[in-house]
Amino acid sequence: MFLFAMGLLLVILQPSTGQFPRVCANTQSLLRKECCPPWDGDGTPCGERSNRGTCQRILLSQAPLGPQFPFSGVDDREDWPSVFYNRTCRCRGNFMGFNCGECKFGFSGQNCTERRLRTRRNIFQLTISEKDKFLAYLNLAKNIPSKDYVIATGTYAQMNNGSNPMFRNINVYDLFVWMHYYASRDTLLGGSNVWRDIDFAHEAPGFLPWHRAFLLLWEREIQKITGDENFTIPYWRDAEDCVICTDEYMGGQHPTNPNLLSPASFFSSWQVICTQSEEYNSQQALCNATSEGPILRNPGNNDKSRTPRLPSSSEVEFCLTLTQYESGSMDKMANYSFRNTLEGFADPHTAISNISQSGLHNALHIYMNGSMSQVQGSANDPIFILHHAFVDSIFERWLRRHRPMLEVYPAANAPIGHNRENYMVPFIPLYRNGEFFISSRELGYDYEYLQEPALGSFQDFLIPYLKQAHQIWPWLVGAAVIGGIITAVLSGLILACRKKRKGTSPEIQPLLTESEDYNNVSYQSHF
Repeated sequence: MFLFAMGLLLVILQPSTGQFPRVCANTQSLLRKECCPPWDGDGTPCGERSNRGTCQRILLSQAPLGPQFPFSGVDDREDWPSVFYNRTCRCRGNFMGFNCGECKFGFSGQNCTERRLRTRRNIFQLTISEKDKFLAYLNLAKNIPSKDYVIATGTYAQMNNGSNPMFRNINVYDLFVWMHYYASRDTLLGGSNVWRDIDFAHEAPGFLPWHRAFLLLWEREIQKITGDENFTIPYWRDAEDCVICTDEYMGGQHPTNPNLLSPASFFSSWQVICTQSEEYNSQQALCNATSEGPILRNPGNNDKSRTPRLPSSSEVEFCLTLTQYESGSMDKMANYSFRNTLEGFADPHTAISNISQSGLHNALHIYMNGSMSQVQGSANDPIFILHHAFVDSIFERWLRRHRPMLEVYPAANAPIGHNRENYMVPFIPLYRNGEFFISSRELGYDYEYLQEPALGSFQDFLIPYLKQAHQIWPWLVGAAVIGGIITAVLSGLILACRKKRKGTSPEIQPLLTESEDYNNVSYQSHF
């Protein structure tokens, strides 16, 4: 019955968040290089009349890039999104969206002034009805078309520089699969030539902020198509084996073909897209979201020489002790980098780069041994969402433990697309990498297992102040000594004055001696 009710929502399409806005996927917008659609609330571009935003020329980062991509002007994703649009909506205040029609993450209400904090929970802590609702929402997203967004099926050159638009409709779930593919695809150089050492979402500083934004957009999209504003993506924390791989949850194993999902699973009928990278490269074409077969998964039957086992809690704890967010070449060869170690290109015991092994984040992808184990198409498997939510929670733990300044995120010399001020590929509206290098609570969400307990006693209340006092105790001792000296000097002066007053006539004695007003005088210290 619940699925039936969800099916009824197919006719109630809400705006979505994704890649190319439908209203800008036309010849006029591409030739003008402008994507500033009107906001329905007042009919003006970017809601300008309502002071939501204005149509402005995009400001691209001029910071130098690393040497990993030796080309210029051959890939549509360079200086995103300037190949397609160089004027977009710049939203004010707490507004965001391609037409400034939405609220920033963490805000809600008609004028986006109300703060909201949602909590992501362990999928095994959900009630049966909550878990079933989550599965049904995913299934709905797989079957409901995106109203406001389309995908590109050709490069800008193949579109004849905008005069021949090549776009296609797509369902909400596959929209995000396609975006993950598009950010990580190879560069097409013409003929049969491609450049593989490029990725706008992986193997560099932007890995964690990019996936943080990606999950937030995915989460919001499900909130909108279901009308469930309180929905949050759950995470999967237990990684001893694939306990999530059952028909109750993300799909068990097929009884006769171990590479397929059980026919009793929600997801056994799902078709994957964007998994045939070599074919796209040979044709010098983009993934056009054509169905390419069922989800593949055979957990644990992976290459043990590369991934001998799933990550352990001790490896996560070691990773969290690393103080540098990024280091060295800022790619998969970086040593002592928290990002590179968490992503899985560095040894989780030493933080030394070792690309022959797959650790932490990468390890689980490889362990699934199917759709999840190929970067470009990995988001086809819904386990992707649960896994990356937990990876994001580890990122959040690091942010809270080390409290880095924004300047810790590299401003220059990172691989293409990964500098702090670079716009993330392929999001429209535009987001910079640095915007998501902040605590999740500033973005409107938290993790259940990271929430700070309420202060339940006076002792708990005092603990933070006692810790601060411990840190500054030498200053307090010094202040006490100085205060004692000052007090002794003042006491001596007062005694001297009193002795002198014994010989003073009443007419010239102080007005405030020992009256009740004397006790009401307040002294303020500017210590």
